[in-house]
Amino acid sequence: MKKRTTVIILILLSAAIIFAPLFLLPGAEFEGSDGQGSEMVYEVSAGEYEPWADPILERFIGGELPPEMETLLFCIQTGIGVGVLAYFFGYFAGRKKYGGEYQKEVSRAS
Repeated sequence: MKKRTTVIILILLSAAIIFAPLFLLPGAEFEGSDGQGSEMVYEVSAGEYEPWADPILERFIGGELPPEMETLLFCIQTGIGVGVLAYFFGYFAGRKKYGGEYQKEVSRAS
């Protein structure tokens, strides 16, 4: 029962952290840090900044990526990351649950 209460409290706390800015700052614009960083570099360098390198994929296609393609690549990257995390979480959970039995079977098979 204690675990269930802890989980419910954590879920409610997470929801509060996610939705609080929407209600506390109703007229605010929530934009990504990429745009803000670019604006800051432009302000600091007075428009004289020149990037050191170009994105590799944009160099191959000879222009900017369409927004849909950027979204697709981001989703693929996210999926791969989630897959890796899920694998290791499952591996460690299984090792914790069946660790002793599995080690005995492996040593017998050898």
